[in-house]
Amino acid sequence: MKERPYPRFLSLAGPLFGALLASGADAEPLRFALVAKRVDHPFFIQAGEGCAEAARAQGDTCLLLGAAGPTHFRRQNQALEQALDMGLDGIALSVTHSQWLADHALKRASRTPLITFDSDLGPAERHLRLGYVGLDNQLFGRRLARLAQHFRPQGGRLCILSGNLQDTNLQERLQGIRRQLGVARDGDRLDGENGWRELNRCPLYSSDDQQTALLQLATLLDGNSVDVVISIAAWPSLQAATFRQRLGELGEHVSHPVIIMTTNEPDAAQLELLDEGLVQAYLDIDSREMGRQSYWMLKRLAQGKTVPKDLLIDDRVVYLYLSGSSAPPDRPPATEP
Repeated sequence: MKERPYPRFLSLAGPLFGALLASGADAEPLRFALVAKRVDHPFFIQAGEGCAEAARAQGDTCLLLGAAGPTHFRRQNQALEQALDMGLDGIALSVTHSQWLADHALKRASRTPLITFDSDLGPAERHLRLGYVGLDNQLFGRRLARLAQHFRPQGGRLCILSGNLQDTNLQERLQGIRRQLGVARDGDRLDGENGWRELNRCPLYSSDDQQTALLQLATLLDGNSVDVVISIAAWPSLQAATFRQRLGELGEHVSHPVIIMTTNEPDAAQLELLDEGLVQAYLDIDSREMGRQSYWMLKRLAQGKTVPKDLLIDDRVVYLYLSGSSAPPDRPPATEP
């Protein structure tokens, strides 16, 4: 596989929080947990590993809790109820359905210090958490859209692949894509702005299930009706061989659109999809760093220290890969609205 240059943006928050907490390494061990949308997804597995690694260095424990399989807010609510019964010193939650959780398990949140990571509570429920660790998801959506503009400056027919309609982080990324491409108000669809138009049946929602996402993508491509596909999370390419097989089964009669995907720690097989032209770009999130920073925030809260309301690590932990390009398109500045 040919060598591909890419920029790497490292978070400075880890060393900073680590220095602040080093003096407390001999204190009594604490127990924390990440409550994920699903525990068998690589993103959350790696976030859990990052949290556990940081906790071990301080003599603490960080668990990864939640249900396996396609995500559902009722199952996450049950996992959160169980976590709240464990007497933990702090919980970091990746939110599925903000209002539902607030009306159910989060009514007990005052008993255990709670932060969110990856996916925040909605504005109406945000007072229930003490801090947030993760991306500026609207800005991340804008960056995905910038890639689409790089490959199709004249616009085109667009379909966005998402997980669940209720996931706040995914909805914010969707809003960011639409804003960048020309929509003036949140909630509006692209309907010709700057040449961009969303297909009537899109966005497509897969409930965070890879097989569903692949089937949706294959069906979409078989119709030859789309110019750009943006997946706002990593489901379709998690198993590169299956992705390749699905697309190969479509035959030569199918025109291949620009495919842009979010991913985390892409492996060699996923990167080969770029060289084969099956994927045009990945925008990658460092989920391990997100897990590490979640631990630091929980640790500070357990020590009675202050934490920022939002620890945004997006533009410092994002990796960018571009197929067939000597350099990526210009990144939007970190201050972009």
